[in-house]
Amino acid sequence: MAEFFAPFLLTGTLLCGLLLPAVSQHGARVDNPSERPNFIIIVADDIGWGDLDANQPEARANNTPYLNLMAEQGLKLTDFHSPASTCSPSRAAILTGRYGLRNGVTHNFAVGSVAGLPLSEVTMPQLLQEAGYYTAMIGKWHLGHNGPYGPTHRGFDSYLGIPYSNDMGCTDIPGYNLPLCPPCDTSGPQVLRERRQPYLLFIALAHMHVPLAPPLPPDTNTTANQPNDYTVYGASLREMDGLVGAVKSTSDDTDKNNTLIWFTGDNGPWEQKCQYAGSVGPFIGKWQTSRGGGSAKRTTWEGGHRVPTVAYWPGKIPANTTSSALLSGMDIFPTLLSLAGVTPPADRPYDGIDATNILLQGEHRGHEFLFHPNSGAAGRFGDLQTFDQGNTKRSTSQVQQRHVGVQQGASSSMTHH
Repeated sequence: MAEFFAPFLLTGTLLCGLLLPAVSQHGARVDNPSERPNFIIIVADDIGWGDLDANQPEARANNTPYLNLMAEQGLKLTDFHSPASTCSPSRAAILTGRYGLRNGVTHNFAVGSVAGLPLSEVTMPQLLQEAGYYTAMIGKWHLGHNGPYGPTHRGFDSYLGIPYSNDMGCTDIPGYNLPLCPPCDTSGPQVLRERRQPYLLFIALAHMHVPLAPPLPPDTNTTANQPNDYTVYGASLREMDGLVGAVKSTSDDTDKNNTLIWFTGDNGPWEQKCQYAGSVGPFIGKWQTSRGGGSAKRTTWEGGHRVPTVAYWPGKIPANTTSSALLSGMDIFPTLLSLAGVTPPADRPYDGIDATNILLQGEHRGHEFLFHPNSGAAGRFGDLQTFDQGNTKRSTSQVQQRHVGVQQGASSSMTHH
């Protein structure tokens, strides 16, 4: 478990790596090694599309001022979807650019799991690391903690965080009175300040997953604009927003014009937690909820995988813009590699698409459709569901989907079929 508490992140004694040859051990090719951008990826846990104030200005909330500012100075992606509606499958797809049916992660890993993300999978941090990037991760991993499955064996030079969610397994601090994430605005900025090479900083926040911290007493000089302003969830949302703001501020003070910050979520809110769950916004799944079902996390309804997403890169991404392009967390993989001049191995198909032109050029063409596993189950169990740019929700069985994947496997992306 030592790898989960990398001391050099805490002390700031960060070691510079050497640039590797133009062709890595995984077959990735580096095209333009000079002036490569830095990347900060921030993934919130169990956050709802409606939790971002900028997505629902009519609500007049003030829970995400820093993210609102980032959206004003960058790009708000309103039709962005997590690859799955549960944690492990979504994170595996983000790091590999591949659906769970391809990368082998179709369910959440339990505390007692002995394996993790299959070792045959090549991750985004591995490819960037081999291309000369310093790669660091802070926060929740949830892709296996034994032996070679840990993050420092999957492409991260350093890691500080927890293997699972705060509510999994034993804890010495019961209840909700838990501290915020010190590494996010202490160790994280150290990485930003001290590196002398391009970097990938992957921050997987514990927010907004339970347990949550209680709110501070209301400031008598302010007025609540929304009923949840002083609830446990509202307070935790503002705390999360402050962490994002701290990272953005440090980045702006160091290498503002050469750093892409991409904020998104791993899946929608956990509605079974009632007052401790976020907002799906208008995506309430009326047909489903009217029959007693859920429409958020662990479902294929939009509230389960449509997540708030903002991209920020001063001088590169036009300010105060909005895109309705249909995108997925899987697109982070090919987009970052493209911007870094790295070509991924050609021995496997990928499902993410390069969103560079959407981010930088204002194009609006994304995926034609996306697949989502039902209730976190896919592969041998459950059905898959597709979501396309129209108003139709289509279902297809796992067997049918496997047939499509085999027939069209020659394509680099299932979304182009």
